[in-house]
Amino acid sequence: MRRSALKAVEESTPIDDDPSITLKPEDLEVAKSVYVGEIPCELGASVKITPSAVRPGFFVVQTKGARFSMHPVESRTGAIRLEDARRGAMWLQLGNKSMLMSQKLGQRLADECMSPQQVTFADELKKNPRPSILDALPAAKPGTASAPATETPSAKP
Repeated sequence: MRRSALKAVEESTPIDDDPSITLKPEDLEVAKSVYVGEIPCELGASVKITPSAVRPGFFVVQTKGARFSMHPVESRTGAIRLEDARRGAMWLQLGNKSMLMSQKLGQRLADECMSPQQVTFADELKKNPRPSILDALPAAKPGTASAPATETPSAKP
């Protein structure tokens, strides 16, 4: 079978997802923020994210040689995180980039993936970097609440 015919069969074959997974309302809200479409990544790679036509909040995430059925999972950091626990894959979407990781292999399948919105955000961060928590705090300016009080002329005898 030719490669293009094999790819067509692969793309039309439904992914066996876990019907026992029920998304919470918060998960469905997170799903609204997932970037969809063809997202270019470093080294000429790309990731295609398509919302499921059957299950709201689920996505088909594809990259060269791999397809996953993913859904949002809770993230303590506030990042958008999609997982396919059966296949051991995770899509992590930050403000300025995304990555697809294989937890089974312990490696990234695609890195530095950037939607147009992420490119804009990354450019903004370059122009106006956020302060690091390790940076020293700026010195207090005179006259602010942290500056010592000075004697005023009316207080002199």
